[in-house]
Amino acid sequence: MSKDRLAAFMDAVLAIIMTILVLELPKPDPVTLDGVLALGNTYVTYILSFFWLGTMWIGLHNEWHHIRVINNKIVWLGIILLFVTSWIPYSMSVVALDPMNRLAQGLYGVSVLLVTFVNMILSFALYRCHYDIEECDSERHKWLLKIRYIPDIIIKIIGIYVALFVYPPAMIYSVFLAMLWMIFPFERFYDKKKS
Repeated sequence: MSKDRLAAFMDAVLAIIMTILVLELPKPDPVTLDGVLALGNTYVTYILSFFWLGTMWIGLHNEWHHIRVINNKIVWLGIILLFVTSWIPYSMSVVALDPMNRLAQGLYGVSVLLVTFVNMILSFALYRCHYDIEECDSERHKWLLKIRYIPDIIIKIIGIYVALFVYPPAMIYSVFLAMLWMIFPFERFYDKKKS
């Protein structure tokens, strides 16, 4: 299978998953300003989930840019990534039912963390599988993978813990912080460090 075929498939499925997010939003009842405002936490969860998935898509696009060929391991990791990502709309809809429910936020957190773990494994597998070394500084890429994913996972684990035992909406905040961490331009710091 060509990398372009898998990338196109993954793009299509991610687009569908991101579309399903909005379909899972509850309707305001009654349809008044107060009814809309009552769903504020749900809208925040939707917006964060959408942009978090968008950030993941951008990261995948950037990682796949230098890949020449893929193997079966990459194909299956891509399928597994799509599978765990497909749980995001469901877990978001559970949070929408009761944003202050610890278990609902924990389910959302576990879904987000699973996506992060599989995405990290896929990133490392892509790195090991036929990276175009002429275009990519391998030391730089390894450093970027570690500096992005390790704190990202720690932020989400703390979010799950706090959501389950202290303050349920903490999971939403941790997803937001993790998303900001992932979009931070660490490449500039590495390039300055090396010069």
